[in-house]
Amino acid sequence: MKTVTAAQPRLLVVNPAADLYGSDRMLLEAAAGAVERGWHVDAALGAHGPLADALTAAGVCLHHLEAPVLRKGDLNVAGLGRLVARTARTTVAIGALVRRARPDVVYVNTVTMPWWLVVARAMRVRSVVHVHEAEAALSTPLQVALTVPLRIANTVVFNSRTSRAVATAVPGAGRGLAAAPVVLNGLAGPAPTPPRETLAEGPRLLYVGRLSPRKGVDVAVEAVGLLHQRGIPARLDIVGAVFPGYEWFEAQLRQSIAAAGLQEAITLHGFREDVAALRAVTDIALVPSVADESFGNVVVESLLAQRPAVVADQAGLREASEGFGSVAATRASDAADLADGIATVVAEWSKWRRAAIQDSELARRRHAPSHYCDEIVRVLAGTEVPQVEVGPVVTAPAGGSPATEVHASEAA
Repeated sequence: MKTVTAAQPRLLVVNPAADLYGSDRMLLEAAAGAVERGWHVDAALGAHGPLADALTAAGVCLHHLEAPVLRKGDLNVAGLGRLVARTARTTVAIGALVRRARPDVVYVNTVTMPWWLVVARAMRVRSVVHVHEAEAALSTPLQVALTVPLRIANTVVFNSRTSRAVATAVPGAGRGLAAAPVVLNGLAGPAPTPPRETLAEGPRLLYVGRLSPRKGVDVAVEAVGLLHQRGIPARLDIVGAVFPGYEWFEAQLRQSIAAAGLQEAITLHGFREDVAALRAVTDIALVPSVADESFGNVVVESLLAQRPAVVADQAGLREASEGFGSVAATRASDAADLADGIATVVAEWSKWRRAAIQDSELARRRHAPSHYCDEIVRVLAGTEVPQVEVGPVVTAPAGGSPATEVHASEAA
């Protein structure tokens, strides 16, 4: 059993899932960084999965607690009623875990578990909530429902200026959040493998992320079909899995691939914890999200790997692309425009290849995991995090222009 000294600061981290996608990976990075910096860290997860194993390997003490997670389907009268009933049944267990773990800080990852903030406040334990969401398209009542609980926390930290801007704009609920710190995600990325010098055999494309309608993977499949119609023999590797209950979407994807005769061109790999090997043999990353994104880890990871990216023109993805010359922005939900963007990169491959190699170093400096952990631990300790002044995220013109052309300035 791990020995805890009396002077050691204690942290309880809470995450809604045990997967290893974007916000899950950032929770792992923060928890591991806190352990390395002398904290004793407990983690509460409601399921077993790759995140649980990774946290244990990092020296975190794991606790299983099936607490409710706020989903969009709960944001109506009937759903909220069921949610309140489930929350009431688990509040005692949450309180018992807080008493047992005796944390100095409860760190709640994402806005989907506000009851942890309520319990921490009632037990006079300092709480920090890390916002990874930017749901600007939700109705005002739903945005208020997601944002009001942030006022219970002692400290709010955002993963991007985009997520902070969305929360701040919520009428009434976002008051006081404009001054909350932003800590950009820390991403190690693989050791870069130089991109191919020519794409004579056709481009190999890579999608990494959840298989869900909002992520636009179906748009990517359609774009590959359009490229084949133009005589560009593109291949697409899809890495990711569905949420439970979304198996119909994966089945629909497979049907679309078969109907288009693309079985030899598109491969579904399922979830992979390590994507480095696939990144090394692919040429262009695709991030075709059709819904709001708070940031774009996959964009940064592709740049770290010296690979250009073609992304949807969403505010969070524009922010992730800021200052980089190897990211092309295309209209969201538009397969033809996505195909155009890919075709442009292929046609001008030498230029995009050089830009991707140059961008890799900037991405490595900007998103260094050690810096991320330093900043998060400062937030946890209640120390002010210095903010870098950068230009505002502005709406980009659609049509496949490099993302650097639509931002006011480059982040330091």
